[in-house]
Amino acid sequence: MDQPWWKRPSTMPLVLTAMAILIIVVGGTIRINDAGESCPDWPQCFGTWGFAVDEAEQTAYWEENPDQIDSRGPDHRYTIFEIFVEWFHRMLVGIIAVPILLNVLMTNRKKKTYGVGLRNLAIASAVLLVVQAIAGAVTVRFDNADWTVALHLSLASIFTSMLVWQYMAMRVTEGSDWKFLKASSAFLGKQKKRFIGITSSVFILLILGAWVSSTAGGQYNQGCSIGFPNGWPKCQGTFLPSIDGPGILVQMLHRFGAGIVGVVLILSAARVRMDSREFNEGEGFSKAVEIVTGLWILNVFVGGMYIVFANANEFPESFSLLHLVFGVASFIAAATTLMMLRLAHLKQFDETEEE
Repeated sequence: MDQPWWKRPSTMPLVLTAMAILIIVVGGTIRINDAGESCPDWPQCFGTWGFAVDEAEQTAYWEENPDQIDSRGPDHRYTIFEIFVEWFHRMLVGIIAVPILLNVLMTNRKKKTYGVGLRNLAIASAVLLVVQAIAGAVTVRFDNADWTVALHLSLASIFTSMLVWQYMAMRVTEGSDWKFLKASSAFLGKQKKRFIGITSSVFILLILGAWVSSTAGGQYNQGCSIGFPNGWPKCQGTFLPSIDGPGILVQMLHRFGAGIVGVVLILSAARVRMDSREFNEGEGFSKAVEIVTGLWILNVFVGGMYIVFANANEFPESFSLLHLVFGVASFIAAATTLMMLRLAHLKQFDETEEE
């Protein structure tokens, strides 16, 4: 008999997934507050382990460490809140290391039940967390250069997806009877390349979005102007603007990328739905792809509202944070379709072995 959720070993990766998502959200909060350099050193912050560093203390630190002066100039100062957000982000990464280690020990102890593959996945997650910490240090070292921000977000998204995969695989072993596990080999075979394409395209768009938001310190968000409709859905008042500067180029690359991914998602969702009706199965796969498509549509709308509701003085950064959250959610949802496909194949293999 299946145990209550709080007694299941699979609750561990589920809790870790929630923590990983929180870390990503806090990381997004750092970006929208331009606080990525608010702790100029690593792993300490202004040479201390705390966050209450006032302006005078910041000045003293930079006088002693001129090579770490903020990229916005020696006169830039951070608020306690901005420093706290960066400090809190680092603390969360340190805290999650403990349950990640416990997760490795747990899967190793129960490898006869869940398999060596799940134990190895837990180890890979632990290694990736270390890589994430190193990437964080690199991000600080290079003053939040666009490629470091894209790398940091990409690794965080992959890390979170690995935890989701562990949770789903453990739940199957614990007896979860999800309907998608009963899909036939014929149906599954038609979806493999499609789901790989969906996941790959959404991941590339996620990286592109991180690059756009951090290039030139995020100043290219004004490349297409602001307001409706000249700033969005148009760019400089037209759907095909002349590329007069890097800001417009970056914006249009992001928008065209989102459009191409949208076409892939909509066509894929339609094909999976048709296959589901033809084979009279696979409803779970169809709904999963539709969820990915729905998240993409919602994220396009949120991204547009970021431009529409901007004014000459500031952009609504809450929309920027939502844009990040929905972008990461889209990738995790897309990756989940591949996880479902793999689990269904493994389920069929296990049933064949038993026969």
